[in-house]
Amino acid sequence: MWLKALHIIFMVTWFAGLFYLPRLFVYHAMSDDNISNERFKIMERKLFYGIMTPGAILTLLFGFWMLYDYAWAAYASSGWLHAKLALIGVLMVYHIICGKLVRDFRDDKNSHGHVYYRWFNEFPVLILIAIIILASVKPF
Repeated sequence: MWLKALHIIFMVTWFAGLFYLPRLFVYHAMSDDNISNERFKIMERKLFYGIMTPGAILTLLFGFWMLYDYAWAAYASSGWLHAKLALIGVLMVYHIICGKLVRDFRDDKNSHGHVYYRWFNEFPVLILIAIIILASVKPF
């Protein structure tokens, strides 16, 4: 149960960043002064590298540890587990895209407006809902 608790703790940490970083992108894309621009760069960097990425790594570490220890043997043929793993792969791609956007803002190469980031911000919510349903209901 300790692995599960740690997995959930770091998953919450990761998702806090996944929800907040795109919101920072919204405000950063709307900023038009150098002081705000530089402040957002610092916030985005610290959030991505100091909170989100360690949260993601530890979520995956404890998740795959649980998978190795007992879940794979119990659920290897279950469709819900394969669907959840696929969604985690999608979430990892989203995380990598967030990192690219952090670098784009850092280098003053952002090419999207605030409306784009408002929509971009909604994606992890959908993934979180699907993952929680799959992990708790185990529908198929």
